[in-house]
Amino acid sequence: MSSTADLIVRNGLIVDGTGGEPYQADVAIRDGKIVEIGKVILPGKEEIDAEGCIVTPGFVDLHTHYDGHVLWDTHLQPSSNHGVTTALTGNCGVGFAPCKPETRAAMLNFMEGVEDIPKEVMEEGLPWTWETFPQYLDAVAERKLDMDVAAHIGHIPLRAYVMGERGIHREPASPEEIEMMGKIAEDAVRAGAIGFSTSRTSHHQSRDGWKPACLNATREELVSIAKGVQRGGGGAIQLITDFIDHEGEFGLIEEMARESGCSVSFTMTQKDDNLLRHVKTMEMIEKANEEGLEIRGQVLSRPTTTIFGLSVFGHPFAFSPSYQAIAHLPLAERVAEMKKPEVRKAILDEFPTITEHRASKAYTMLETIYELKEVEPELEPFPENSLAAMAEKLGVPAKDYAYDRLIDEGGMTMFMKPSTAMVDVAMDAIERMMKHPNTVLALGDGGAHSTQICDASAQSYMITRWIKGRHGRSIPLAEGIKAITLDPAIAAGMLDRGVVKVGYKGDLNVIDLENFTLYRPLLIKNMPANAGRVIMPTKGYRATIVSGEVTRRDDKETGKLPGRLIRGRQPAPKAA
Repeated sequence: MSSTADLIVRNGLIVDGTGGEPYQADVAIRDGKIVEIGKVILPGKEEIDAEGCIVTPGFVDLHTHYDGHVLWDTHLQPSSNHGVTTALTGNCGVGFAPCKPETRAAMLNFMEGVEDIPKEVMEEGLPWTWETFPQYLDAVAERKLDMDVAAHIGHIPLRAYVMGERGIHREPASPEEIEMMGKIAEDAVRAGAIGFSTSRTSHHQSRDGWKPACLNATREELVSIAKGVQRGGGGAIQLITDFIDHEGEFGLIEEMARESGCSVSFTMTQKDDNLLRHVKTMEMIEKANEEGLEIRGQVLSRPTTTIFGLSVFGHPFAFSPSYQAIAHLPLAERVAEMKKPEVRKAILDEFPTITEHRASKAYTMLETIYELKEVEPELEPFPENSLAAMAEKLGVPAKDYAYDRLIDEGGMTMFMKPSTAMVDVAMDAIERMMKHPNTVLALGDGGAHSTQICDASAQSYMITRWIKGRHGRSIPLAEGIKAITLDPAIAAGMLDRGVVKVGYKGDLNVIDLENFTLYRPLLIKNMPANAGRVIMPTKGYRATIVSGEVTRRDDKETGKLPGRLIRGRQPAPKAA
């Protein structure tokens, strides 16, 4: 046995991911695995003094859209700067494999429309060196990344691969085509797919307005694919649905779980058409698990929010003709124009401008838009903090107040508009869903909606809002860490990570909890075609460690890229 460790984290408070009581200890890592916990005597080739910090497992994110990023990028922002060391891609039924050359354009069309990843980014970034899903995995396996990744096979590319245009445009699949989809899913899982994902929501549309290719897939088609996943070795099935027929859709989820033996999880939010529907859904999940099925609701620790500002796409005056006339200008020049009295008057006179664009009305509802301050931005939408309410306190017209705040700070001011789980403007639903025994923290959507949201900050928000107890209500430290480490690792079937124990993967976060801070969104331009993505900077991640290598130190990248493709579910270490 070696007399040295590759890395030793000393003097930290271990929050091991199991929910157990934190304890003081050192952690030694060798060859990517944890080899000793306690008072470590042997020296380390590299050491980190974690005194005053907590030491947690690396965070596991179940729901991202880095399907393309893993092929053109090395740093999977905005997840990697929030302590994430393992991410699952290929959610919501979209993806790039399997894919024949003649359906590549359609896959880009869906990915741009559903996940807001610009076509220009994908055209420049994707090498298209694959056709089958196993070939896609091989391409990802060649990459060096700042975190581990695993991939679902998506229903939309699967349908297009088997059925061509008929599959893309939601025509029924024949028995032979259904059988073939199941076989391809089986082969994908054998090659290392973590599972299968599908979309049953009409809110998902391609750039050209097509509804998801899998929207109306039959029970036979879905169950056949689920059985294919199980034949391939088993895996995780993920979906999103509108739940228009609540009992019918949940019954389909139960049938997929029952017939395949796979775990099934689905996007779970509080909808604006029925504030209590999430309560009924939790009751149904609980009953299904009592009957032996493995079904979970994927929930978010924070409000889903659309980000507004001059440096991103949307803001209250974005559709004004007078603003549109200067919208092409660089930010500094745009702000200078907007400060001119005549331009200001013209834009304000045109407010609100409502167009055929589906977002234009929402962008002008100043009573539901909130400014995000630079340090510890308030993501909880208290009504008294809306732009309209703030203007009323000052005795000025709401549109004037919104305009002046928009152009302040050189146009870098950011705003948010909450949606989905915040329709009653309270955190009650989020808290109740998070604490349910059959839900799992997810829905960060890293890689998607790159200039519209940054829900990938959910792990950091768990720390600032829930663990540190902002606004009174809180989650105990050990329980909060378990929710973003071991719980999602179990849901994904990745049993080799998510806890700090000997034999487990050497993925850790060293966090200065007392001084941990989350900052407002910031647009950076570091994607193909010079496209931007929104991140939320942090302060307090003293180190993020993947397979024993420090990928981030003091909230900055180190250049180390130990992250790799993880093929399929992973067993728990025998030594544990």
